[in-house]
Amino acid sequence: MTTSFASLGLSESILNQLDNIGFTTPTKIQTLAIPELIAGRDVVGQSQTGTGKTAAYSLPILDRIDRDSKQVQALILAPTRELAQQVAESFKDLIGREKIFVTTVYGGQSMERQIRFLEKGSHIVVGTPGRLIDLLHRKHLHLEALKYVVLDEADEMLSMGFIDDVKTILSCTPAHRQTTCFSATMPKEIQLLVKEFMKDPVNVTGEKPQDTPSRIEQSVYMVPRGWSKIKTIQPILEIEDPQSAIVFVRTKRTASELTSKLQEAGQSVDEYHGDLSQQQRERLIQRWREGKIKVVVATDIAARGLDVSDLTHVFNFDLPDNAETYIHRIGRTGRAGKEGKAIALVEPSDRRLLRQIERRLNQPIKVETVPNRSTVEAKRMLKLKDQIKDSLSGERLASFLPLVKELNEDYDSSAIAAAVLQILYDQNCPAWLQEDWEVPPPATSSKPNLSGKGKSSGGRKYGRSNSSYSGKSRRSYESPKVR
Repeated sequence: MTTSFASLGLSESILNQLDNIGFTTPTKIQTLAIPELIAGRDVVGQSQTGTGKTAAYSLPILDRIDRDSKQVQALILAPTRELAQQVAESFKDLIGREKIFVTTVYGGQSMERQIRFLEKGSHIVVGTPGRLIDLLHRKHLHLEALKYVVLDEADEMLSMGFIDDVKTILSCTPAHRQTTCFSATMPKEIQLLVKEFMKDPVNVTGEKPQDTPSRIEQSVYMVPRGWSKIKTIQPILEIEDPQSAIVFVRTKRTASELTSKLQEAGQSVDEYHGDLSQQQRERLIQRWREGKIKVVVATDIAARGLDVSDLTHVFNFDLPDNAETYIHRIGRTGRAGKEGKAIALVEPSDRRLLRQIERRLNQPIKVETVPNRSTVEAKRMLKLKDQIKDSLSGERLASFLPLVKELNEDYDSSAIAAAVLQILYDQNCPAWLQEDWEVPPPATSSKPNLSGKGKSSGGRKYGRSNSSYSGKSRRSYESPKVR
C-alpha cells in the first residue's frame, strides 16, 4: 500500500505546497521520520543523500514554525557550503509564498552581509560549523528561541574535523530543543554524540544505495580554459541533438540564466521550477512529452515532479555533491531496456566530486572533447540535408517551381540551390556559432587540491571557499526569502 503525505500528519497548507511543486509520494525515510518529528521526538536517520532526507526534516519544521516570531527557531548544520545552499534552496521550494525567512551562513562570503540578514530576522538558519561558531562568538547568532536542530550529513562533518565545533554549537542551544541527526554511516564518534546530545531518539533507516545504471553511456566534458559552462554546453547540445533531455543545475538562478541563454541560441528548452502553477507545470510536461520542448532545465527538488518515460539524455550542468544523487539523476534515462546518455560538465573545482562518483561507480567515466566549430557546422548541414529531403515530398513544393524556373533563366540550378541553402542555414544559425571561435584546452587548477580539504568546508580550519558567486550580492542569486 502506497503511503501519501496526507497520512503523515502534515498540515493542509504544507500539503497544498507539496501538491504545487509536484511531490506526490513520500520516500521511505520521509514516511518513517516525519510522523516522529511532528510528534516532537528526536530522530536519528541513517540515509544516503538523494533519498529525500532534506524534506524529511524540513517539512515538520515548516509545519510548526511560528511565522509571527522573527527569532531563530531552527538551525541546520551542514558540512559544506554547497550542501548548505542546497538545503536552503529546498526550504525555499517547500516554503512557497509563505513569509518564512531562511538565512544561509558559510565561509567565503562576507560575514557582515550575513550578519545584516540575521539582524533583520530569520526563522531558519542553515550554515557550516565554522561560520556558525564565529557568529556565536561575536554574539550575532541568538539561539534563545531555538526549537529545532538538525545535523545533516553528520559523518561528513566528523570526517572534515568539525565534530568539536558541532558539540560547541549544540552546547549553546536550549535543552528543550528537538534534535535530528542524519548520517549515511554511524561511526562510534557519531554514536557518542547522539548519546550525549539527544533524548531517547527514534532510529529510522532510508533506502539502500541505488545500483549503478548499466544501459547508460556516461561521458564527461572538461570546461575549456576561459569558457563558461553555458558556452561549453551549447556545441554539445548541437552535436547530441537530444530528443528529450533534463539538464540538472544546482540553483534556480542558474536554471533561469541557462534557460534564457539556450532559448536565445534557438534551443527548444524551458525551465521547470516550484513557482509554476499546477496548470503551467502540466502544460510544460505535456509539451515535453509531445516533443514540442526537447530540453527541460531543473534543480533536483523541482525535477521530482518530472516523469518522462523516453528520456534520451541527462545533462549534469552542475555535478551534485555526492555519487548517490548523480546515480539518481542519470537513472532517469536508459529505462525499459532502452539506451540513454548521461553527460557531465566538469570544472577544475569539480574534479574531487568526479573522483568520488567514479569510485562509487567502480569505473572511470569517459572524457570527451568539446566539439569544435567545423564539427558543429557539419552536424547542422546534415540536419539541413534531412529537412530538404522531407520537403522534396511536400505538397507545397509545386507552388515554388515557377520561381525556380524564372531564376533558372539567369542562373545555374546548382547555384540557386546553394543560395537557398545558405539563406536557410544563416536564418537558423545562432549568434555564438557565427562568431570565429576555437575550443581551447581544458581549464586546470593552479594549485591542485587532492585532499579536498580546502573545498567549500565553510569552516575556519579549511580556509575560504572559491564559489563563482563569491563577492556578489546575495540578493543577486537568492530569493528574498532565502538569504
